[in-house]
Amino acid sequence: MKIKRVEHIAIAVHNMAESMAMLERTLGLELDYEETIGSTRLAMYPVGETSLELLQADDAASPVADWIAERGQSLFHLCFEVEDIDAALEELRAKGVKLLDETPKGGHGGSRIAFLDPASTGNILIELAEMPAGH
Repeated sequence: MKIKRVEHIAIAVHNMAESMAMLERTLGLELDYEETIGSTRLAMYPVGETSLELLQADDAASPVADWIAERGQSLFHLCFEVEDIDAALEELRAKGVKLLDETPKGGHGGSRIAFLDPASTGNILIELAEMPAGH
């Protein structure tokens, strides 16, 4: 498996508007895009070759809402860009890594994503993303 880069660092937030304003006012970051996937709103802020991803739950039963209820606003996961997500998942399965997603699903910016089970990664939620061509 070839990891190309840290694609983004995700932060679960209570209030998207306040968190966006802080990044823009305090750090001078510029919003790349916003989108909603399922019951989660996200905002992407590029920083060099990676991005900060803000996540806010629109559903109290979502994983992001559960995370905030348990841990408060905080780091949610790390996302690594891979060249071939299908091959990466096959390699990880062969190594005995537990997967939360056995097959890739649609993700941010048209990517294909899958999450690894934190039980196999030192209790760190890790996302793999294969970005669309030309991204």
